[in-house]
Amino acid sequence: MDTNTTAHLIGGPRDGSTLDTTDALVEVEIDGITHRYVRSTKQDDDGIRYAYDGMVAPDGGEPGVEDPAARVASPKADAEGHGGTH
Repeated sequence: MDTNTTAHLIGGPRDGSTLDTTDALVEVEIDGITHRYVRSTKQDDDGIRYAYDGMVAPDGGEPGVEDPAARVASPKADAEGHGGTH
């Protein structure tokens, strides 16, 4: 049984926000861009800190930088049917 953890988001566009999660990777979509936060080993009295890990386009790589069809940006994007092929 998974237990919800209060995630304290550190850095990035949601710095200082909290949310409940059971995942080690939290993805937040803002204006069409996925922002990732990764669970850290640091804890507060009421939750765990999640460090900002950067942003990705939900459909994978950007043309000219890498082949978007060859890459999926995130587990969330993959589950929602975005991204490329594996």
